[in-house]
Amino acid sequence: MRHSHSRQASDPPPLGVYIHWPYCARICPYCDFNVVRDRGRREEQATLARAIVADLEAHAALVGPRRLISIFFGGGTPSLMDPTDLARIIETARGLFTAEDGLEVSLEANPTDAETGRFEAFAQAGVNRLSLGLQSLQDEALSFLGRNHDAAVGRRAAERAAAVFPRLSIDLIYALPDQSPAGWAKSLEEGLALGAEHVSPYQLTIESGTPFDRAARRGALRAPGPDLSADLYQVTQEVLEEAGFEAYEVSNHARGAAARSRHNLIYWRGQDYLGLGPGAHGRLTTLDGRVATAAPSSITDYVARVGKEGVGGIGETLTAREMALERLLMGLRTVEGVDLTELAPLRISTERMESMDRWIEMKGGRMYATPLGRPVLDRIISELAAEV
Repeated sequence: MRHSHSRQASDPPPLGVYIHWPYCARICPYCDFNVVRDRGRREEQATLARAIVADLEAHAALVGPRRLISIFFGGGTPSLMDPTDLARIIETARGLFTAEDGLEVSLEANPTDAETGRFEAFAQAGVNRLSLGLQSLQDEALSFLGRNHDAAVGRRAAERAAAVFPRLSIDLIYALPDQSPAGWAKSLEEGLALGAEHVSPYQLTIESGTPFDRAARRGALRAPGPDLSADLYQVTQEVLEEAGFEAYEVSNHARGAAARSRHNLIYWRGQDYLGLGPGAHGRLTTLDGRVATAAPSSITDYVARVGKEGVGGIGETLTAREMALERLLMGLRTVEGVDLTELAPLRISTERMESMDRWIEMKGGRMYATPLGRPVLDRIISELAAEV
């Protein structure tokens, strides 16, 4: 990002901060994120933490005064961070920007005993929302997913997290081989009993280049077909709705508006956020327009770039069509929908929208996905975004 991308405006938009921490104790076979094995690289991790702080300071000088609405530590496994490094990043962000009351500070964590032992230190550092990667509460499923915890450890971690942090979210994965709708419903109910106010149920996808992808190509892994996947999706909606959770986004359910992920809403609403750390992406409103930033994925390259350029991200100004595509892709995922004026560059005809009225609806100047449309968003977006 060049210095000409700085913004000096009387009403600058609010800001979120995303920090990518790439280290994991174990690489899960379904994961295609930018991650590396931890292997006790403490010196390298301390260097990376310092680079993230420097990147944050350089970005603050470029974007100017902003109201800070969220900080999110993702990865990787940021609960492997030294709590001192995490505290320094939070303190720096709060000092550089104007933190709003109730600033959301989220941390992704795995439910191992070692990480659970750090929960109090993370809370003292300023984390007030934990996103716990349970993934399952069945030992057989956890073994299949390559997780390094069992169901009992997961339950203990969730109970501890609920006692330590004001807000708790849990991740669960479904559409596993041989999973039945009844079995998935039972797993969901067990997860809900742990006290989380936010649940992110993700359908297992076989990502290209992962060990699961190679196993599927060999015929050693067979994921559920589309009909069973649809049944599992429907069970997800029914169980969570019955428990008082709203599907405010396709894969995110909250018990009340206050329990929604403030940080993820930044993405879905097309707001501004800094992306810090190896491979992190950001979006910024600038005098040049809407800028997409991307940092080098290599830890070494990221640290070197921050040292040389000040900021870790390389910026590219989006075209009007690219901006509209992002709004379509992200906005339709939520119950809030997307403002039709933001989609104008796509030149979607009235006839095309009317022909898709089973899957989308227009109301109050906004476009929404219908309940039938939400499970098939990829198809909807592909049709709506087709060049005229």
